[in-house]
This record gives sequence, structure tokens and C-alpha cells, in this order.
Amino acid sequence: MATATVTSKGQITIPASVRSELKVGPGDRVEFVKMSEGHWEVVAAVKDVSRLRGIVAARRVVSVEEMDAAIRKKAGQ
Repeated sequence: MATATVTSKGQITIPASVRSELKVGPGDRVEFVKMSEGHWEVVAAVKDVSRLRGIVAARRVVSVEEMDAAIRKKAGQ
């Protein structure tokens, strides 16, 4: 198990084995995700957002005008 010590400034050094497995390096970001009370996961935030393309299927294509109209309608409620 890899461990780290929190400094007086609240900083930690991620152990080399963990950095290697997460494929993170200098300047990369990591996210701390709360899974449950007292349990957190460290996730590498280094993937390009373009990899998300296609995850959600579009039901139909709408114009900007149609989107604006739907927003105005919803805001009027």
C-alpha cells in the first residue's frame, strides 16, 4: 500500500508508484471524489474532453433558436 504524509500546508506528495499507475506527471491534475463518508478516490483528470464525444446519443438536432425558445419557455414558468 502506498502512503503519503500531509505537510503543515496541507500538501502531499503522490508516491511514484501511484503517479505511474495514474499516468500523471508535473502539471497534471487529480480529482478527489467522495465515494462515501470517510472514503475518497483519487482520479487522474488528464483525459481530453473530446473522448466524451458519443457518450450521450442525441435524440434530434435542434437549432440555436429552438434552444433559446425552450429556455425562454422554461424560464417563464
